[in-house]
Amino acid sequence: MLPPWRKRCGLGAGTSLGLRFRLGPPSPFWLAFHAAGTRTEATPVNGLSGSIPASLGDCKQLDMLNLSFNSLQGTIPSELVNSTSLVSLDLSNNNLTGSIPFQIGALLQLLRLDISFNNLSGQLPFTLGQCVQLSSLRLRSNMLNGSIPESFSDLKSVDQIDLSRNYFVGQIPEFFASMVFLEQLDLSINIFEGPIPTGGIFQNHSAVILDGNAGLCASAATNLFQFPVCTTKPAVKSKRKVLLLVKVIPPIAIALLSFIFFMATLLKRRQAQAGPYYNETMKKVSYGDIVKATNWFSPINKISSSHTGSIYIGRFEFDTDLVAIKLFHLEENGARNSFLSECEVLRNTRHRNIVKAVTVCSTVDLQNNEFKAIVFDFMANGSLDMWVHPKLHQNSPKRALSFGQRLRIAMDVALALDYMHNQLTPPLIHCDLKPGNVLLDYDMTARVGDFGSSRFLSSSPGSPEDLVGVEGTIGYIAPEYCMGYKVSTGCDVYGFGVLLLEMLTGRRPTDAMFTDGLSLHRFVSSAFPSRLGEVLDPHMAHEQHHEFDNVLEQRYIVPLVEVGLMCSMESPKDRPGMAEVCPKILSLKESFF
Repeated sequence: MLPPWRKRCGLGAGTSLGLRFRLGPPSPFWLAFHAAGTRTEATPVNGLSGSIPASLGDCKQLDMLNLSFNSLQGTIPSELVNSTSLVSLDLSNNNLTGSIPFQIGALLQLLRLDISFNNLSGQLPFTLGQCVQLSSLRLRSNMLNGSIPESFSDLKSVDQIDLSRNYFVGQIPEFFASMVFLEQLDLSINIFEGPIPTGGIFQNHSAVILDGNAGLCASAATNLFQFPVCTTKPAVKSKRKVLLLVKVIPPIAIALLSFIFFMATLLKRRQAQAGPYYNETMKKVSYGDIVKATNWFSPINKISSSHTGSIYIGRFEFDTDLVAIKLFHLEENGARNSFLSECEVLRNTRHRNIVKAVTVCSTVDLQNNEFKAIVFDFMANGSLDMWVHPKLHQNSPKRALSFGQRLRIAMDVALALDYMHNQLTPPLIHCDLKPGNVLLDYDMTARVGDFGSSRFLSSSPGSPEDLVGVEGTIGYIAPEYCMGYKVSTGCDVYGFGVLLLEMLTGRRPTDAMFTDGLSLHRFVSSAFPSRLGEVLDPHMAHEQHHEFDNVLEQRYIVPLVEVGLMCSMESPKDRPGMAEVCPKILSLKESFF
């Protein structure tokens, strides 16, 4: 015979909740019905398994359903919304999968929704914003993704929101600041990026949790969350500058036509000198301009230094944007060739993942010594090396890169190499790819820089220009370099593989532990794939809780490490080309986000 509650809810004899009965104490699952029939409550104790039956939706007067802390599996049945009198729905701490039902917006009386600690995925349904009486929303520790729907701005009565430990992306919506009853907001361990809102609840640091969102930045005036200050580029709105644009547009149009003709000629015969080209097509800066921009080459302005040049941060008097100025040490061997190589690359490339030059200065200093410098866009987040090895850099970021950020950076670098190898004629080889030469913009977009060692492949087989010299950095140089091989795209592929493994393990290829034939490649390969967790960067900030580390590893980290291992094979014939690598990483990136 069916229990009375089964008959009342319309559950047939064949319907199962996966109940486990035992002798002695009462069943671990009970439903209490009030005699008046005005309130029905379902509350678990423990032990439930199986799936949630869709026929629970036939309980029309059910206003509280609590199935938390069980072992329920399967999806959330959309039929639950038929219980339109539901005030509280708690399905937390189970093994539920699938997405949140689109029909959930029909629960107009819902005050409390808790689906935390499950395996739910997909995007938040915008219909959830129709539950305007909602006061508590808890979706913690799932695999939900996408951005926060704009419809959430209608949740005017909510006082508690917990979306932590998911895969939510995009900017934190400004409407959270206008929710007057909101007292607790937990957005930690996600992939949010961009500026943090400044009003409302965001004025109370203790009420908002944002940890684990490496892409966030804060206003300089109200930085209560210890995130980096947002870098903004002021818009030019003055009438004077608008009038100036009107005056210069006609000559610019003429200059562009001349530029196109000039570039067509330039591509046919590659010139060794870059000075005249830059002087004619880019803004002119003098030695004095650079002196003032760098505060007379102040050590405070110096970002980095190498054998062939030093890089300073500065700002020209006639501009508002920060720039990075690379000064070449012309007294050092190779510095002049490095300058010419960079000029040749920068005038022949145009790609969002390659650093952009603002202008070039080729002149003499006050002592009549030759002076050469290249001015670049300033990369607000420094180099990848600073983020992968923060302890080795002063004033480095205090937060670790999340796996999602590392995946994005890998995609950016791969796209740059694919462009250089397969979309330029002749192909361009970087020859010194490493984390220190990968720069990160204000939005963490990666851009490959420092082309001082690069070269274009000659169209003539056996050309002396293709012979490998002593270039590059130890640890990132392809093994064939030492055997007299010619420059090839495989050299960059090897460097990319090492960079990828370094980014995921946090270990340099020159780490002291790599002795007696042990290399970064062999170190990772020995643990691949079953013990991969032992070699991964322990500081990698995952965007989920530990229960899903295995899911993240198997679906995303293992395939990405495999790409790194393939690219860093000792034999060039065993390495894939970037045309093959890019689709693999792109597929992982699209699936992950």
